[in-house]
Amino acid sequence: MELYQLRTFLAVAEEANLTRAAERVHTSAPAVSAQVKALEEELGVRLFDRTSRGMTLTSAGERVAAEARRTLAAAQGLRTTAAELRGASVGTVRMGAVSDPVGLRLGEVFVKLAERHPGLSMHLQQALSNAAIEQVRRGALDCAYVMSSLASDDELEVLRLAPIDVVPLLPPRWAQTGLPADNAELARRPWVGTAPHCGLRASLDTFFGEAGIEPAIAAVADTEAAIRGMVASGLGAGLVREDQARDAQRLGEAVIWPQWKAATWLCWIAAPAARQGPPVRTVREIVMEVWQQGA
Repeated sequence: MELYQLRTFLAVAEEANLTRAAERVHTSAPAVSAQVKALEEELGVRLFDRTSRGMTLTSAGERVAAEARRTLAAAQGLRTTAAELRGASVGTVRMGAVSDPVGLRLGEVFVKLAERHPGLSMHLQQALSNAAIEQVRRGALDCAYVMSSLASDDELEVLRLAPIDVVPLLPPRWAQTGLPADNAELARRPWVGTAPHCGLRASLDTFFGEAGIEPAIAAVADTEAAIRGMVASGLGAGLVREDQARDAQRLGEAVIWPQWKAATWLCWIAAPAARQGPPVRTVREIVMEVWQQGA
């Protein structure tokens, strides 16, 4: 009996279908069927009833499935212990990220993790900053990159990786008729707003709060790329990171309004250090190493 046979057996038990189980374990349906048959012959019991609706566990199959899960869990525990003894991490980390992988230096982080901790699996999920913060708080994500002015609190560890300036970006044709003279004049123009969970939302609210005017939102976008595209098309002004704004201005897509700027941070967040498991602590160490080297 091999561990791969137990994994295949459980895949069939949970999918109730040979084809779907084969896709799950990355093999063919005939190979799955042969593995199940070999396991039945070795154990001397029938594990499945084969019906027109699919594969259903027999009473013996249900008992074997429970033992198979315990066996695989024990085997994973053994691997984890051995990896920890070698100084490596094993497990899965669910990490949220805003939409700019280059700016986050994700490539460098993932290369170092793969080299040093090949047993560590990273599941990357794109998420707006404020939504990612809430998902980390409630345990739906293990950690995340976010754009926020957030500081550490009882529910989160916050590592501020780099300061970020946010500036207004205007359609290029607005410059032809003269740029707005002040916040109030600019605030009365059409704007590309941001989704409530976007990290830029706080800066946008600050801008209109200082102007004392309700925004005239012509459209709403949830990524900086979308905001840039809408601004370039002439739909309205928008707030973006200064590096993105300078890139857009260099390409002639838009014009930076120079009279206002907001400061925020690129942060890496997770549960407080005392509650982090070894895989998350490993990711934290690599993230810090990458950003310290680039400082």
